[in-house]
Amino acid sequence: MDQGSPSCPSLRMKFDNILEEIDGCGWFQVLIVTLLCIPRVILPCHFLLNNFIAAVPSHHCDLSALDDGSLFENLTQEQRLTVSVPVQEDGTPSSCKMFPEPQFHILSNSNNSDLATVPCQNGWAYDNSTFKSTMATEWDLVCDRKGMNKATATIFFVGVMIGAIAFGTLTDKFGRKPMLLVSYTISMVFGFASAFSNSYTMFGVMRFFTGFGLTGISIISTVLSVEWVDIKHRALIGITGSMAWSFGNMMLAGIAYQVNDWRMLMIAVSAPLGLAIITWWWLPESARWLIANGKVERAHLYLEKCARFNNRKDFTSKIKLEHLSDVVGTDNHNKTYSYLDLVRTPKMRRLALLTGIVWYGVASTYYGISLNITGFGLNVYLTHFIYSAIEVPAKMVVYFCLDTIGRKHCQAGTLLLTGTCIAINIFVPKGQWHVRTIVAVLGKGLSEASFTTVILYTAELYPTVVRQNGLGYNNFMARLGVSIAPLIILLEDVWKPLPEVIICCVSILSGLVAFLLPETHNARLPETIEDIEQTKKR
Repeated sequence: MDQGSPSCPSLRMKFDNILEEIDGCGWFQVLIVTLLCIPRVILPCHFLLNNFIAAVPSHHCDLSALDDGSLFENLTQEQRLTVSVPVQEDGTPSSCKMFPEPQFHILSNSNNSDLATVPCQNGWAYDNSTFKSTMATEWDLVCDRKGMNKATATIFFVGVMIGAIAFGTLTDKFGRKPMLLVSYTISMVFGFASAFSNSYTMFGVMRFFTGFGLTGISIISTVLSVEWVDIKHRALIGITGSMAWSFGNMMLAGIAYQVNDWRMLMIAVSAPLGLAIITWWWLPESARWLIANGKVERAHLYLEKCARFNNRKDFTSKIKLEHLSDVVGTDNHNKTYSYLDLVRTPKMRRLALLTGIVWYGVASTYYGISLNITGFGLNVYLTHFIYSAIEVPAKMVVYFCLDTIGRKHCQAGTLLLTGTCIAINIFVPKGQWHVRTIVAVLGKGLSEASFTTVILYTAELYPTVVRQNGLGYNNFMARLGVSIAPLIILLEDVWKPLPEVIICCVSILSGLVAFLLPETHNARLPETIEDIEQTKKR
């Protein structure tokens, strides 16, 4: 028999037994996953939006002030650049420097290495052939201010990080469904407000709260899906829901290509949340959460509804209302759980430490790759699409690996292989862009496979009474890594390969830590902290 509370009689039921009676993967579960796919498609459109709204097109100092009616106005655009802007080592015009005055002699003598230069005096001129406008071009977030451009991604993910803690607590206290509506509303309101920001500071504040709301969608939709499905179909439901992220990611490349004004792009990726709010009314509350919190009558109603959807009409005759009161976890339904319960007991403390390290590594690696999509000889839209498309076959492979080699080895293996791909690209010359692209795409697919695995794996590791707290804490650790990732990319100014070296080391280290986690393949979801602390296998 599966392990329950030490004081439980042997006849005490498990929630998974109930799911077997009403079909734990029927039309009811299909409806839940389908309705939750709508907001999950939106998540990558915001999480990776900085690839487009913060893109920095080719630029050089604005030379219009030099056009004073003299010889300068008779020069071609190429000649104006030659006499006004110094050349960098790669032969391209400098983006941040100019000569104090036109150096006409350069037209006959191309050597300009010893001439004095000054920072751009009158702003910048941008190449608008790819992007009509971005934050960088509107607020001149280039050269000495390029750190402010990268900081917009950090601000967003700090909001995601704080939101993970807040929604982890509130969702375990007030339920999955009510807090999902709150996250929908916050995300849509502040997503639209971001598009109308009239200053960098206002935009930063709006993006912070957009990230705060979106993290609720991320963690609640995962938990709500997993808590309604039986043991043998958890991997299938987890991968199916995760596919929504990949399709949303591919859609982002297409939407950004069609809508190349950053404000209109913000509106375009936020608008579908209105549909998510409408479909929210058809979502059920988690019956696991209701039973664990003593709301047995409501849980019974939802279970009856599930049985009718799945054509198991004999449910009422088999599972009586009083039987639900015997499901493990109900004894302590008056107890309020918090993040402190993740560290009160030895095995929970160890679990929280290990999963926190793994989540930090998974997120740092995934976003370190995803937010750095230049340098492969392809345009930004195509690169983003390829990076997104590789996620689909990667997830299909993961689906079979999860049920063959198990969650633990799948998690560790994908992280170690991702680190290996990053290490290979450190040594491949920049000129061999086709080789670098293939290796980078493979690494991106593996990093997404590790992310897909860790979401399902973590939901299976933590007990029902603190599952949302557990995911909230781990999302906090993940977003801590993501918040730092854009800043790590800036270290290329210190040493070009340094960001790749750091991300590679983080990936390999977190992969090794994953080997220390317990296996959850074919194990029942734990209901209470006692289920974790007991040594017998679930």
